[in-house]
Amino acid sequence: MSKKSIRNTTRRMGTTLGKETVFAGVMRFTESLQINGNLKGEIISTGTLYIEEGAVIDADIQVGSVVIAGVVNGNIIATDKLEIMTSGKVYGNIRTARLRIADGVVFKGKCDMIRDPKTVDIFSARVEKLKKTVGGV
Repeated sequence: MSKKSIRNTTRRMGTTLGKETVFAGVMRFTESLQINGNLKGEIISTGTLYIEEGAVIDADIQVGSVVIAGVVNGNIIATDKLEIMTSGKVYGNIRTARLRIADGVVFKGKCDMIRDPKTVDIFSARVEKLKKTVGGV
């Protein structure tokens, strides 16, 4: 799918990082974030993340929801839902309550389904506790 298809799923975009953007570090946001460029580090939010076609993410991701049309190298925890569009590529493990994968995607990793997303508190739990909580489901 193209970038247009991801944008059609959004009603209001909180923040957009353009194609020329290169970010390294921890990215935190509350509502929605669209990434068109490159990000290396970590992404943490209870909101929705949109990774556009052409974007390259080298990061572990912990969000409420994520729609992927670009490339992600890292593990993903999406407490609500995770969607990989046709052009999406994910190299890492994923954990989510709801999953949608289009035909033609590249996914190399393990998938775990979260039964009760309310048991995952990504902001107050230490990484070790988060891994045990999500892994024990």
